Amino acid sequence: MSNLVTIRGLHAGYGRAEVLFGVDLAIPRGQVSTLMGRNGMGKTTTVRCLMGLLAPRAGAIEVNGADLAGAPPYRIARAGLGLVPEGRLIFPSLTVTENLRACARPAPGGWTEARILDAFPRLAQRRRNLGFQLSGGEQQMLAIGRALMTNPTLLILDEATEGLAPLIRAEIWAMLGRLKAEGLTILLIDKNIDELARISDCYNVIEKGGIVWRGDAAAFRESRPEVEKYLHL
Repeated sequence: MSNLVTIRGLHAGYGRAEVLFGVDLAIPRGQVSTLMGRNGMGKTTTVRCLMGLLAPRAGAIEVNGADLAGAPPYRIARAGLGLVPEGRLIFPSLTVTENLRACARPAPGGWTEARILDAFPRLAQRRRNLGFQLSGGEQQMLAIGRALMTNPTLLILDEATEGLAPLIRAEIWAMLGRLKAEGLTILLIDKNIDELARISDCYNVIEKGGIVWRGDAAAFRESRPEVEKYLHL
């Protein structure tokens, strides 16, 4: 199976602080890949480089075979990458409907405002509410909907369900399962190992800015105790 994204030898940091030390990461087309690791190990920095929000110091980021390392975010978005960022970062002064329309990139048979509101009935009920009037769970649903409105070929979720109520988390995991069944390529970051194990096809563990373990679902099941040593304090 071909890779939609291939990252090779990625180095990045902030100021004098180096965060990533030669990260190699492959995201196979049509599968759910997960990037796992404790806080501060480099997960979000990897995502920021991938989305063009942080210029890497070295390395290659290939999307559909084109090296986009250091490209501006708008080029990354046009290449088909959609981000649900940590902290949601929806537009607080826009309504639900306006948030969705602001990022719309129509595609034949793709995601539309009506389809998003059908997938997330809570958003349909709150579609005239401003972003800051939504609960944390509703904001996360809106962030996912906003990313889907770009009709991405790769959906990236950084801390997909962090800090959300159990019922909201269940809705989001169900939505991710639906997206997987539809064949969307996904890069998923989350701390819920059991839920990740139900949905993920490829596993990557990052420790101190480098990938220390990778494997498919079968390898993860066999090596889960070993892998979890990298995930707990």
